[in-house]
Amino acid sequence: MGWWRVVAFNFMSERSLDDQEVWVVIVAGGSGTRFGSLKQYADLGGRRVLDWSIDAARSVATGVVLVVPGEHSDFDEPAVDIVVGGGATRSESVRAGLGAVAESADVVLVHDGARPLSSHSLFRAVADAVLAGADAVVPVVAVVDTVTDVHGANVDREQLRIVQTPQGFNAELLRKVHATKPEATDDGSLVVAAGGKLRHVQGERWNLKITEPEDLVVAEAILEER
Repeated sequence: MGWWRVVAFNFMSERSLDDQEVWVVIVAGGSGTRFGSLKQYADLGGRRVLDWSIDAARSVATGVVLVVPGEHSDFDEPAVDIVVGGGATRSESVRAGLGAVAESADVVLVHDGARPLSSHSLFRAVADAVLAGADAVVPVVAVVDTVTDVHGANVDREQLRIVQTPQGFNAELLRKVHATKPEATDDGSLVVAAGGKLRHVQGERWNLKITEPEDLVVAEAILEER
């Protein structure tokens, strides 16, 4: 199965969100190059894109750290506990946010601020799976389209999964992994590469990442249906 080692856990854990500290790092420090502006501040249903992510994070969080572009780090963000400036890469931004998380945290969730449609129940499922014993918890969805490589050869989509956030982690292990200053587009792969136990949970088809301006139109339609 390669480095994506999927581990099953008994969810009858005595630990729960009621007696553990769960912190969420919302990574919203991107420059919006492909979007054409800072997409995390774009209007979506009368709120900023990142406000939807903050709201979902608050459903499980003891504390929320918001990572924003450096020039925005002094802006007032009353819905979160701490605001920090991000780095030049996603991993640097995660490390900046992780550095602001309370040392007492048991679980850390890392979420893309540009994924505004993640549900409260998905945040809860990810946090619960870490409390049940996983080192890293990653929501995934199946690939439904036909996939080929660059040469046109078919790729077995049954062996592929689309990775989403929020991703959840044992706080101590995530700190140790990031102490070596690795670089990756997601944190689950970093923890697994360091030998951590991975669990996949079912992601959400509508948990899209805002990348292009047209994505806002899709997100608006989904919110209206809700």
